[in-house]
Amino acid sequence: MKILLADDHALFREGIAHILKPLDDNLVIIEAADVDQALAVINSQNDFDLALIDLYMPGRNGFDALEILTREQPTLPIVVLSASNSPQDMKKAIDLGAMGYIPKDSTASVMLNALRLVISGAVYIPAKMMKAEPQHTIVTRRQREVLELMAQGLANKLIADQMNISEPTVKMHITMIFRSLGVTNRTQAVLKAKELEVISNK
Repeated sequence: MKILLADDHALFREGIAHILKPLDDNLVIIEAADVDQALAVINSQNDFDLALIDLYMPGRNGFDALEILTREQPTLPIVVLSASNSPQDMKKAIDLGAMGYIPKDSTASVMLNALRLVISGAVYIPAKMMKAEPQHTIVTRRQREVLELMAQGLANKLIADQMNISEPTVKMHITMIFRSLGVTNRTQAVLKAKELEVISNK
């Protein structure tokens, strides 16, 4: 497993690298000290399994990285590691396409379990965020776009064309939507999303 770890504090990166060891026997961690370094590394090495990004670093912030990476690397799971416990920051990160948001004051076991959840294809949302935004943050922004097109009756190929992504990426998003919503087919997903007001109920 290959993970990008972007944070401007070297000591924190060292600590996180130690915590992540149980994730995989052949774990490789590539570090970056800011957003520009992180983007450069991902652009030069396209075989990452996961990216962990701090929100507030010198220069461009993690929100900028999220916007760029979810557009350019739509299949790469991205998790935000942040000192911020703001539900607004959490919601914005998930809306921008993060597959998880882990506050830096989380325990090692919480962090590992959250990352295992993300690696399995689900979205990890802290309990504090679920209390503040229980209905609109079950799926990411890209998954919400897929749901809107599913609600219009579009097949995977047409969804891929509309969103300018590959058909396998659409299938991946749909699989994660099913897991997040606890459903097993497209009709159930659309009905559940409308019930939870994740998408328009029209």
